[in-house]
Amino acid sequence: MRRLVGLFLIFLTTCPAFGQSTSKYQVGTITGVKVHRAAGSAASDAASYDVSVKVGDTIYVVLYTPALGEETVKYAAGRDLLVLVGKNTITYNDILGRSFAVPIESQRPAAKPKQSKPFSTPTE
Repeated sequence: MRRLVGLFLIFLTTCPAFGQSTSKYQVGTITGVKVHRAAGSAASDAASYDVSVKVGDTIYVVLYTPALGEETVKYAAGRDLLVLVGKNTITYNDILGRSFAVPIESQRPAAKPKQSKPFSTPTE
């Protein structure tokens, strides 16, 4: 009986490994936040933001609408977060572990940092 229970417990611990998806979260860095200006929007509409997120060598601009009028995203530039880049959306998890998907408005390659020339001293 102990062997049967032992085998069953081993099965339960290895089974979830086979059911995991192949999606890969990556580190994204919020590089900028701007208030989203929609054509014909009234002042009473909920505020939305265009958030630029750098993932790898690409910068994505996503449309983020916070819940309940929160404005903390205004101060999020420089923050790192784990994101899952899809075809038309970027998915992220909040601090409570809830997943949210935001639509990708545009994407562009990230500018490569300029190589600085090595400093050399003049010879006499």
